[in-house]
Amino acid sequence: MSFTWAKPYEPKTGVGKWFDERLPVPRLVWNSLGGGYEVPKNINYFWNFGVLAGVALVIQIATGIVLAMHYAAHTDVAFASVEHIMRDVNWGWLLRYMHANGASFFFIVVYIHIARGLWYGSYKAPRELVWMLGLVIFLLMMATAFMGYVLPWGQMSFWGATVITNLFSAIPVVGDTIVTFLLGGFAVDNATLNRFFSLHFLLPFVIAGVTILKIWSLHIPGSNNPTGVEVKGPADTIPFHPYFTAKDTFGLGVFLIILAIFIFFMPNALGHPDNYIEANALSTPAHIVPEWYFWPFYAILRAFTVDFILPAKLWGVIAMFASILLMFFLPWLDRSPVKSMKYRPTMKLWTLVLLVDVLVLAWCGGAPAEEPYVRISQIASIYYFAHFLIILPIVSKSETPLPLPNSIAEAVLKGKESTGAPAGIKDTGTAAAPQPAE
Repeated sequence: MSFTWAKPYEPKTGVGKWFDERLPVPRLVWNSLGGGYEVPKNINYFWNFGVLAGVALVIQIATGIVLAMHYAAHTDVAFASVEHIMRDVNWGWLLRYMHANGASFFFIVVYIHIARGLWYGSYKAPRELVWMLGLVIFLLMMATAFMGYVLPWGQMSFWGATVITNLFSAIPVVGDTIVTFLLGGFAVDNATLNRFFSLHFLLPFVIAGVTILKIWSLHIPGSNNPTGVEVKGPADTIPFHPYFTAKDTFGLGVFLIILAIFIFFMPNALGHPDNYIEANALSTPAHIVPEWYFWPFYAILRAFTVDFILPAKLWGVIAMFASILLMFFLPWLDRSPVKSMKYRPTMKLWTLVLLVDVLVLAWCGGAPAEEPYVRISQIASIYYFAHFLIILPIVSKSETPLPLPNSIAEAVLKGKESTGAPAGIKDTGTAAAPQPAE
C-alpha cells in the first residue's frame, strides 16, 4: 500500500487564490517549510539546530539594526556611544546584551550543527554542496563576529584587532599591503573602525542570502537522518508540518530560555572584562585573547613557535585557515559508503577523540601563551590535522561497518510492517492503484 502524507497547498479564500496565481510565495513556503515538505520520520533533536541557527541570525540582524541607530563609529566617541546605549536608550541594555550573547549562542548552535553533520555523515553525497554552503556561512560568521568585537572600542577590541590583522603581514610580498587595506592605514584607528562597522552591518545580510541558497540546495536531496539511509518511499517520511514544526518549537523554547538566563542573570559571563576599559594604544593588556568561539583556531595559530623554511608566524596563519578549509574536502577524504557513525564503530571512537581534541584546543586558546599550554596545543593541533588527513581516509577504507537497516521505516519500527503513517496514527488511506504485471 502506498500513502503520501504531505498535503498540497490549497488557498482557502478568493484573495489567497488571486495572490497565489500571481505571486505564489505562500505556496513556496508551504512546499519548503510546511506540510508540503516531507522529511525522514526518524530525525532527532539534533536536527533542531538548523532552525535555531536561523532564529539566532534573525535575532542578530534585528538587534543589530536598532543598535546601529544609536552607535557612533568614531574612535573619539565609540566607547561612549555604547555606554549611551546601555544607560540612556530605552531598553538599550537589553538590545546590547541580546546582541552580544546572541552572537555566542549563534556559534554554540552552529558548532553543534557542524558536529551533528560530522557524526551522521551529512557531508557525504548527495549533500556535498549543502555542507560546503554551511562552511561558507561559518566563515562569514567568523568575519562578522571578529569585526563586531572591535566596535565597542574597549581594550580587548583594540588589541584583538591589532594582533589579528597583523597576522596577515606574515604573508610574503603582499602581506603588508593586505594589512594596510584592512586597517585603512598603518594602525588600528578611525578608518579601521569605520570599515569594520560597515562590513559588520553588511555581512549578516550576505549570510542570510547564503542561508537561502543552503536551504534551497537541501531541498533537492532532502534531509539526512540518523541512520544515513536514503529515503526509499513514502513510508520513510512524514510532513515537516505539523510534526517537526512542533519539535522545532520545543527546541526553540529551550534555546530562548537558556539565552534569557544569560541575558538577565549573567550577561557578561561570555565576554572579557577588559573590554569595559576604553581602548588605549599605550596600554597593552596582560593577556590578549579573542572571543571564546575563536579559541580553538587561536590555539592552532599559536602552536607554531619555530621557523622552518617559512616563518613560524606564517605557518600559524596557514594552519589556522587550513583547519577550516580542510573540511571542504571531507566528502572526498571520507570514502566509506556508510554515513552515520552509529554503524561505524571504529570511526565513532576516533570522532569522539576529535571532539575532545577540539575542546582541548579551545582550553589552550583561552589560556596564556606559555607552557604547558603551548605544548598541549601543539599536540592537539597535530591530532586535528592527522584525524582528517590520515586517520579518516585509512579507517574509512579499512573498517567493517555494522549492517544497515533496509529502510528508515524498518529502523523506526524495528522490522514491523510500515504503512507510512506517523507513529500512533491509524492508516485510513486508500490503496495504491494495482501495478501492471511485469
